[in-house]
Amino acid sequence: MIHAMRWLNYHHLLYFWSVAKHSSVAKACEELHLAQPTISGQVRALEQALGEKLFVKSGRQLVLTEVGRIVFRYAEEIFALGRELTSAMKGRDTGRPIKLMVGVADSVPKLLTARLLEPVFKLPQRVQLVCWEDKLDRLLAELAIHGLDIVLADHPVPPTVKVQAYSHMMGESTVSLFATSPLARRYSKNLPASLDGAPFLLPTRNATLRRSMDDWFHSQGIHPVVRGEFDDSATLKSFGQAGHGIFPAPSVMEQEVIRQYRVQRVGRIPSLKQRFYAITVERSIKHPAVVAIFDAARKRLLD
Repeated sequence: MIHAMRWLNYHHLLYFWSVAKHSSVAKACEELHLAQPTISGQVRALEQALGEKLFVKSGRQLVLTEVGRIVFRYAEEIFALGRELTSAMKGRDTGRPIKLMVGVADSVPKLLTARLLEPVFKLPQRVQLVCWEDKLDRLLAELAIHGLDIVLADHPVPPTVKVQAYSHMMGESTVSLFATSPLARRYSKNLPASLDGAPFLLPTRNATLRRSMDDWFHSQGIHPVVRGEFDDSATLKSFGQAGHGIFPAPSVMEQEVIRQYRVQRVGRIPSLKQRFYAITVERSIKHPAVVAIFDAARKRLLD
């Protein structure tokens, strides 16, 4: 009889490794920018998988048990070997497709993501693209252990995130407002005063674009009627297509937004800039596919 192999969850191991290095869950939370219940739960899951306790409390600190010390030594070797493997394979011509692991912050518009990643498929060497969308903090934690080659985001690495990473600005765009034809006809004249009391669909308040929009509304004395707030940019635009309100998007994507969602431009906000960044663990970009993305973005990500 063949028994199923019990696979080790390397995310659990990463969180354990961070707690063990600092002897503190709180400091591991700072390093990985994750909530304490998340890390504590993952460590407990690793203990359950191994069938052993890994920590005991000593005052305010967590101290490794004998088994915990053994697991920590293995974790050190595993992550060191992972870093060596990543360094050895980047840029190496093996005749196989280059694998590019991309993390995309959920605040980056889907249409813009497609434009930014398009150069990957024009390289002489075939590239296998693996694209993950998530919250920026979780993507940066994955980047820190070389689970991703690059993270695309609409703001640089926050100062509160204790991850050694570098933010490379790819470009910026002004912001345009879009709506269905009836709404566009009604609100496009006498901008921006006509937008006072207008129905709007906006990103949620944790998004960089939302904070910029709120500041702009305040500076212009505009009081929008917020009909909906959305984490997902594609969902937001779909509600805009259905006529539920005016919505913002980068001006650089105007033609794509108008064509795909069958809407019209209400107006453009020249004073409002949305910036986009490539985040890597390297100060200088070396991965050939990442170089292609960055170079093309610097030329094309302009109004």
